[in-house]
Amino acid sequence: MGQAKQFFATLLLSILFLLASSSASRHHGSSSIRSKHHVSKHHNSSSSSSSPAFSWRNFRNITTVCNNSRFSDLGYDMSGFPFCDKSLPFPVRAKDLIDRMTLDEKVAQLGNTAQGVQRLGLPMYEWWSEALHGVSNVGPGTRFDNQTVPGATSFPNVILTAAAFNETLWKVIGQAVSTEARAMHNVGLAGLTYWSPNINVVRDPRWGRTLETPGEDPFMVGRYAVNYVRGLQDVEGAEQTEDPNSRPLKVSACCKHYAAYDVDNWMGVDRYHFDARVTEQDMVETFQRPFEMCVKDGDVSSVMCSYNKINGIPACADPKLLSQTIRGDWDLHGYIVSDCDSIEVMLHGHKFLQDTEEDAIAQALAAGLDLDCGSYYPNFGKSTVLKGRTRESTIDKSLMNLYVVLMRLGFFDGNPLYNSLGMADVCSNEHIELAREAAREGIVLLKNNNTLPLNSGKIRSLAVVGPHANATTVMIGNYAGIPCGYSSPLDAFSRYGKVRYATGCGDVICRNESLIFPAMMAAKHSDATLIFAGLDLTVEAESLDRIDLLLPGYQTQMINQVAEEAKGPVILVILSAGGVDITFAKDNPKISAILWAGYPGEQGGRAIADVVFGHYNPGGRLPVTWYNADYVDLLPMTSLKLRPVDELGYPGRTYKFFNGSTVYPFGYGLSYTTFNYTILSATRVLKVAMEPHQQCRSVSYDPDAAVPPCPAVLVDESSCKEEIDIQVQVENSGQKDGTIVVLVYSVPPKEILDTYIKQLVGFQRVFVPAASRKTVKFSLNACHSLGIVDGYANRILPSGQHTIIIGNDDESVSFPLNLRFHY
Repeated sequence: MGQAKQFFATLLLSILFLLASSSASRHHGSSSIRSKHHVSKHHNSSSSSSSPAFSWRNFRNITTVCNNSRFSDLGYDMSGFPFCDKSLPFPVRAKDLIDRMTLDEKVAQLGNTAQGVQRLGLPMYEWWSEALHGVSNVGPGTRFDNQTVPGATSFPNVILTAAAFNETLWKVIGQAVSTEARAMHNVGLAGLTYWSPNINVVRDPRWGRTLETPGEDPFMVGRYAVNYVRGLQDVEGAEQTEDPNSRPLKVSACCKHYAAYDVDNWMGVDRYHFDARVTEQDMVETFQRPFEMCVKDGDVSSVMCSYNKINGIPACADPKLLSQTIRGDWDLHGYIVSDCDSIEVMLHGHKFLQDTEEDAIAQALAAGLDLDCGSYYPNFGKSTVLKGRTRESTIDKSLMNLYVVLMRLGFFDGNPLYNSLGMADVCSNEHIELAREAAREGIVLLKNNNTLPLNSGKIRSLAVVGPHANATTVMIGNYAGIPCGYSSPLDAFSRYGKVRYATGCGDVICRNESLIFPAMMAAKHSDATLIFAGLDLTVEAESLDRIDLLLPGYQTQMINQVAEEAKGPVILVILSAGGVDITFAKDNPKISAILWAGYPGEQGGRAIADVVFGHYNPGGRLPVTWYNADYVDLLPMTSLKLRPVDELGYPGRTYKFFNGSTVYPFGYGLSYTTFNYTILSATRVLKVAMEPHQQCRSVSYDPDAAVPPCPAVLVDESSCKEEIDIQVQVENSGQKDGTIVVLVYSVPPKEILDTYIKQLVGFQRVFVPAASRKTVKFSLNACHSLGIVDGYANRILPSGQHTIIIGNDDESVSFPLNLRFHY
């Protein structure tokens, strides 16, 4: 009888939890097939949340499942639950937990708000948290409060951090973010699973989510992913284990959005209905490469599939993309999650195969989708099994993937390494200074007529004008939480002298010229003028793609009129993610210097001032091409082909396939000093041994070219052990210490058709004191650095004369590399 009472009490409690969650799910689901950005704005507007998930977590405050005293409080003996036995392997423990659940209990764990099982001592868990450039309160898994943790360090948006081309920086930021996340988890304010980073390649300059990404080059995007993920996930001393599924995790990262996702809302085409028509060649070469690197080299513990269809099939329902590629070919050690409400999008947006709810769920599960960010799996999972659309064992596999990750995180057992983390580890001085350093490293000097750096001893007054002159929230972009504080441009430059401040425009849209005159007068009476212009989330954002590449409204007029009236030098500072056609400013002699500062995070003002006054010598490089404005008139955003489409007159995309003129090219950036390259040594002939019985492959050649005896071999059939060794001397021939990003490109033999113009294969950020030299070494894998993807999506290594280029354009040096095959 006592057991029956306990059973019914537990059942009643579970029903109450389910009803509360169902209410939350309905509220969340009502905004599906809308912009997830609406959720972002909701969470950014308040430091707390009143959702049921939060009230439950706050009440329970559970950070470790398998705790003897906790089980005792519940009236249970923990020794009777093998899933809490630390001596057993994680998969064995996870299986024990799953086997104890009823079907109803199992499906209740498959949404982002996993309901837990009270009778097993399993608490609720919220999977959805975000950490794109700092711990965020977007997503219900994380919150801030004024008493415990009022905010977290907000680093620059990813596009600016990427511009630093500094792999060490990327990893260190990941480590700082995961430390703050773990500290917040310890005080009951955050989970352990973070759906970051966004590693989609910026294929089109109009894409609204450019600010979230590392740029347009798939190799660079992949390297960012590897380092940031390692920073988030790696536990020191346990980076490599014999069994990757037992490797402990600091927090869990998630590479998203897989795949071919970069149309949000353009000219009536939105991501909930868009069918990305992609060639296999472009999938392998561009869209999938960063994800492959993230899984194979970064050992990420989660991948998120995207809303869009790819060649007619929703990404979250494609077994070739998910189970075959991510889990099979790449060997994911973790789980696959949908973008939020993707199953509903599949059903009502794409109307895929005119499915019922159960059909859609069965297809997603069969494809390999483990977790539904939404309510479809929990609400219709049971009926999907009962109607014979899927097996309970398929659900068990998904739960296994999920619970093994939670066990690796220490959610069940805790992790003594991080138990001491708490409030003092969030917004620490070290992390705030790191945010400042990240912004300084990413800032790109686009123009300088010997004006910068300004001499603070000679500048007594400053005009600080423009719509971003007093920027705060603009600097942290999207997927941001509450920062530790702000350093606005106005605040930062006020430390250097008398400041005359004028907005010049009412906002970024700058609908009229009514506020331009006060900005002109400020410039007229100041020793130097700084114009802060650009874009913001009202122009480029999630669910909002751009229509053109120009500054909005009257901004251009404001800049020109202020520059014309200015008494002293004029410095234009652009805050944006995507490129802007500022040819007018580039060519205007009245504008002495131009800086691009992306969205520079909470310390943006100080970082910009550091660069302007020479406390920091800029070394950032553009991670995207800045096209001329007419580029977007030549092709629709919905054409996903990277190569030129001659029959339609479409130009190529990204620096790899576009050979036209630009405002500023990929990799562009100036310094306050000058650098020179000298190649000290390099591999110029590479003899590649073919495997026994390995066959040569054909390559598309110019009809007039001489075809070598063995044009190419398949990379997958090769050992790929050959390395290209390069030593480059970098000389700082100027009078200021400086940092330079050494970029290495490969160019395929010129006779080969239908391939890239050049591709980035290596980079290093190097500090060189004034009047000094430094030797930089590269060791590049031949298959990865010289390989191409042919029209049949085969990765091949072509023979012939390749070219290796060090640096960009005028600063570059190069050498030929002859590749030959032999048995």
